[in-house]
Amino acid sequence: MDNRHFDIIVVGGGPAGLMAAIAAAQQGRSVCLVEKGKRLGKKLIISGGGRCNVTNRLPVEEIIAHLPGNGRFLYGAFAQFNNEDIIRFFQERGVQLKEEDHGRMFPVDDRSTTILHTLEKELQQLNVQLIMNDPVVKISFSPLPFTLELSSSHFIRSKSIIVAVGGKAVPETGSTGDGYAWAQAAGHTITPLFPTEVPIVSRSNIIEGRELQGLSLRNIALTVYSHKGKRIITHRGDMIFTHFGLSGPAALRCSQFVVKELAKVPEKPVQMEIDLYPDHSEPQLMEEITQNLAQEGKRSIRNLLKPYIPERMINPILGFAQIQPDIIGDSLQQKAWQELVHLLKHFPIAVHGTLPLEKAFVTGGGVSIKEIDPKTMGSRLLPGLYFAGEILDIHGYTGGYNITAALVTGYVAGLHAAQWVQGDTCNY
Repeated sequence: MDNRHFDIIVVGGGPAGLMAAIAAAQQGRSVCLVEKGKRLGKKLIISGGGRCNVTNRLPVEEIIAHLPGNGRFLYGAFAQFNNEDIIRFFQERGVQLKEEDHGRMFPVDDRSTTILHTLEKELQQLNVQLIMNDPVVKISFSPLPFTLELSSSHFIRSKSIIVAVGGKAVPETGSTGDGYAWAQAAGHTITPLFPTEVPIVSRSNIIEGRELQGLSLRNIALTVYSHKGKRIITHRGDMIFTHFGLSGPAALRCSQFVVKELAKVPEKPVQMEIDLYPDHSEPQLMEEITQNLAQEGKRSIRNLLKPYIPERMINPILGFAQIQPDIIGDSLQQKAWQELVHLLKHFPIAVHGTLPLEKAFVTGGGVSIKEIDPKTMGSRLLPGLYFAGEILDIHGYTGGYNITAALVTGYVAGLHAAQWVQGDTCNY
């Protein structure tokens, strides 16, 4: 059996683990990175549609705002290593990045492998020891040093451990929730896990009838309401109707709020609304339609609405308004037109849940941040233990925010684990 000793062991070969190992090794510590799979960076490879949205160039305040799951916890970490440092890290190693809409940063060659190979090369140059395809079976936190038992029956030991194994979303990349049990064994609290950035499920007639399946809507506003009728959140963007509900960027961003509202009153559906004209007020839209009506009023309602609504939505909207599609526009009363315009701004849909956590892009919940030092990512309960990435109770929207949080927390955990080891006077 092996009896190898390292200053620091990093568990998990995703973005957080890779950056943690690099940061620790840069401080001159002996570092071992353990990855249970055959390849590093599986989730990184598929991120951004295979192009790797490696970070976001918005100001830090805005990035924090796009991390609705405890993003403010990261202020201390961003003060040490932020999105501009991520950009500089890759550019200094020959990777040119480009900025796209909403501050999203991608490698110029649009290849996620470029990002991964850069990180792998840095590990090699820093002499980080890799153990691949050998899952951790158990972590013993006491007596010191920390001891990891691997599935190969080998044991490795260290003064410090950084757990960066991700959450439970996208399990085919290796994120199967292994780290939660280890965190609990060390005394940590795991806040309830839930899916975020996940398609929304609806059992309403309009979805189950599949008349809108596959229809994409561009630049709409999607709103989630509480059971008391109060607006919770509105997100602008594209969405698509599926055979089970709603997907696309706007729906994914709303999903966590659907989950949280359903948790309060599980037996009642959550009400959502689609605004097809988020840049128009109802009076503005009414005026535009009235002008068109003066010229085209002898046409049917169905034909009059075609310039304003995707054709497949006309019948559902007219159904809600209880208007026959073949009625002539001139014969419709002003009040009925106002109801139609209101529906263009407030098209209702009842939703009943989301796809499961395993189908989500991001995990909500995780190791409680109350038990983590925000300046170091170190455990407040057990010196020498650190956490980074999605295993923490931190989550954001898609758009480079989650990978930014992973790289930032990974770097800070690696840096401070190395400093802790250097200052530790114990001889294990």
